[in-house]
Amino acid sequence: MNSASGAAVVVGADGSEPSLRAVRLAAREAALRQRPLRVVHGFIWPLLRVPLGPAAGSPPGSGLRQQAERVVAEAVAEAEAHAPGTRITGEIIDGAPAAVLLGESPTAALIVLGNRGLGGFATLVVGSVALQVATYADCPVLVARGATRDHGPVVVGVDDSGQHPAAVEFAADAAAARGAPLRAVHAHSGAPGGEQVLADALAGLAARRPELPVERVLARDRAARALTEASRDARLLVVGGRGRGTLAGLFLGSISQSVLHYADCPVAVVRTPG
Repeated sequence: MNSASGAAVVVGADGSEPSLRAVRLAAREAALRQRPLRVVHGFIWPLLRVPLGPAAGSPPGSGLRQQAERVVAEAVAEAEAHAPGTRITGEIIDGAPAAVLLGESPTAALIVLGNRGLGGFATLVVGSVALQVATYADCPVLVARGATRDHGPVVVGVDDSGQHPAAVEFAADAAAARGAPLRAVHAHSGAPGGEQVLADALAGLAARRPELPVERVLARDRAARALTEASRDARLLVVGGRGRGTLAGLFLGSISQSVLHYADCPVAVVRTPG
């Protein structure tokens, strides 16, 4: 996680309902973290060399640039309504949405975006922008999907790949900030050693956060299904960027991709550096 002082929570806005849900979620995250919120809109049209102003005979303000300005203004107003007192800014940045958000990630504390946006294919549960950003961002990525709850645990998935320390730390911070318990879930097929996997994943956490209630869950099931089921009553589901069984050429593991498609609460993807 980028912990630089003053690093902002960044949210992508495109005017769609999923992106407005992401803005509301991002506003809450910024307030919880006491960080500024930055609303960005990836303005792809200059790359396509199309006219940006109003067409001849069109009403004033109907050009593509003016529409983008309205999208950002609406998103900023929505965020201000949900996080009064938080410093909120908005900016239009020329470029494709995924590239713009990835460009923000090296200096962001967190990137938040909707599970789908404008132009998404109707058959896709999670849009390509969300998958690209979750795969390649240099900071944690929070995808607004499922139900937003003010009760229930923060759930983190752990396995025996060693790729979960950053995810566990992120989940513990999120649980503490919300006053919620942390539920660590390890899915297995019946092989011994599950208790040790959980113990290793949570080693030192009690000393660092003695006030945080922690529940350990061993689920005899496939990991994606166990985590999706755990999301039914969760405030937040946190997964690592990769896990056992991931193809070497993929940065985002199949379990992370699956929960991005099917979880019933917001999903944070936290890649362990290196």
